[in-house]
Amino acid sequence: MRVDKVHPRARAQRRLIAIASLLMAIIMLLPVFVMGISAFKTRADVMSSPPKILFKPTLEGFMLLFTERAVVSQSRQEELQEEAAAGSLSLFERLALEAGMEITGPSAYVFRLWNSVIIAGISTVASVVLGLFAAYAFSRFKVPGKNDLMFFILSTRMLPAVVVTIPLFLMYRQLGLHDRHLGMIILYTVFNLSFSVWLLKGFIDEIPKEYEEAALVDGYTRLQAFFRIVLPQAASGIAATTVFCLIFAWNEYAFALMLTSQRARTAPPSIATMMGRGGIEWSAIAAGSLGFLIPVVIVTFALRKYLLRGITFGAIRG
Repeated sequence: MRVDKVHPRARAQRRLIAIASLLMAIIMLLPVFVMGISAFKTRADVMSSPPKILFKPTLEGFMLLFTERAVVSQSRQEELQEEAAAGSLSLFERLALEAGMEITGPSAYVFRLWNSVIIAGISTVASVVLGLFAAYAFSRFKVPGKNDLMFFILSTRMLPAVVVTIPLFLMYRQLGLHDRHLGMIILYTVFNLSFSVWLLKGFIDEIPKEYEEAALVDGYTRLQAFFRIVLPQAASGIAATTVFCLIFAWNEYAFALMLTSQRARTAPPSIATMMGRGGIEWSAIAAGSLGFLIPVVIVTFALRKYLLRGITFGAIRG
């Protein structure tokens, strides 16, 4: 071990860095904590001032999120109370009855969450696959005007989304892609493609060409060398690119708000516009945000072993 690493000053610096990192993590995770506990509060607890830390958890927010409700009359409420006493009502129905309401059907949130899964999933796969082949071509072949093409690809991310929303809206209306899954998939794929190409090219550049040349000498075709040599070596880069592309497509708000209305609307615009009886249902918004966060966490957790690079690039051992 190096002497400067065990010096009291070096150890004090490491402690300060650790404390600063811990404080930063707490600050960054505080909104997530507030969102998580708000999802299990009643409407009165959510609106209380000062905020309640200790409260009785409830699934009222999830009931408001997943169902459509109507105010019940006194006679109907008595009938429902008899059914509740007999144990024939579900948990959500009992929660709605306690609030003086009756569930009339499922809400649009589940449908719009499914839209998010379809659009984000397909666009992520398309952008990563297309970006992988494009990055390999730019890395391994002499492409005329390579630098200009790479800059042109990158330029698609230079403008903020709000600047191009109106032209895209007009174009999509003319092409019949407004409020269509295909239109949103194409849009997210194009916007993610530049990021995918640039990030994957950096990973492929670090894979020695000699690996592929040795495979070609052994009788592999270029495509076989790509799938058997390059692809396994670039697995960590592909995983990182997949996560970042998924996060963009999953969380995107402006395009989804302007270019969809009902059929292809995703969850982010829906969560922000949840209105209940007499105002905004903050517990339902918190529950929807929490449920919306979980799929990204699952994908990131599933790819965690690929996100940190486990191999060393750039050298050939003789």
